Amino acid sequence: MRVAIMVLLFTLLTLAQDSPVSRGVLVRRDSGVKSGEFSVRSSDSRVVRYHFDAQTYVERDNRAIDTGQLRPGDPVEVVSEAMPGASLRAARSIHVIPPAPPRPHLTTLPVRAGAAAIAKGNLTFSGLIRRMIESRLLLHQRDGSDREILLRPDTRYADNGETVAAASLKPGMRIFVRGAKTEEGEVEAYQVVWGNMLAPDGK
Repeated sequence: MRVAIMVLLFTLLTLAQDSPVSRGVLVRRDSGVKSGEFSVRSSDSRVVRYHFDAQTYVERDNRAIDTGQLRPGDPVEVVSEAMPGASLRAARSIHVIPPAPPRPHLTTLPVRAGAAAIAKGNLTFSGLIRRMIESRLLLHQRDGSDREILLRPDTRYADNGETVAAASLKPGMRIFVRGAKTEEGEVEAYQVVWGNMLAPDGK
């Protein structure tokens, strides 16, 4: 019985560490370097280590910042991928979470807005752009399947950590997408990232 419980706890811990999107409080980061490590403590007191480099996209108050501007104690959301043969994960983007606004005495948020807030950014995809048609792209994924993704007017784009316009997307590019499903079941992108960090021999 004890062995079964230990196996279950180990499995849950492994799944938690493999999550592509996680939130927590920044504990520490390497300073004075363009490539290094940082660690984040989650709400259940786990500490997860990440690797960052010059291509990691970092954002505070909807503006791109340097990794050196992150401060211990900052609440952050990290989008990451596993690094083969390494115990830490590669951070693709780091978002400093703004403080929650004061809650009104009477909350009357519409159902649609509440559902969108819960679902926002809970899906990640990566692969090659097959083609683009107006505000949509067809992504050829690593498992061989294709996924159509809707590009929103407020979708954010980052090339090697630099914020760029949607026009920079081209067929044949390897990208990393963070998004969610709409009420109609379509996948829409909230963030699209690409650059050297997604190269086949450096992912």
